[in-house]
Amino acid sequence: MSELINSSGNVVAEGEAPKIEFPCDYPIKVIGHHTEDFQSVVIEVMTKHAGDITESQVSLRASGKGTFVSITVMITATGEEQLAAIFSDLKATGRVKMVL
Repeated sequence: MSELINSSGNVVAEGEAPKIEFPCDYPIKVIGHHTEDFQSVVIEVMTKHAGDITESQVSLRASGKGTFVSITVMITATGEEQLAAIFSDLKATGRVKMVL
């Protein structure tokens, strides 16, 4: 098995996911049905876990037929627990189809 060096100079085995160093900018893409309040539901969850979200941190993209929308929010991630809580709360809304 060959080894790679990550940006921190640490040795990482090939095929092993690189470790995330917190805090860091972290984009979270949320996909769901394109409804009137979907964006506000997503932003509410993000704000709960990552503090105030500004308009510049959010980007939207509707699907070709407009049925779905993806909302990407750039947050400052503080740790894996925070990310797990965000993913869990987004799923708990019952409105989210996928989180990337």
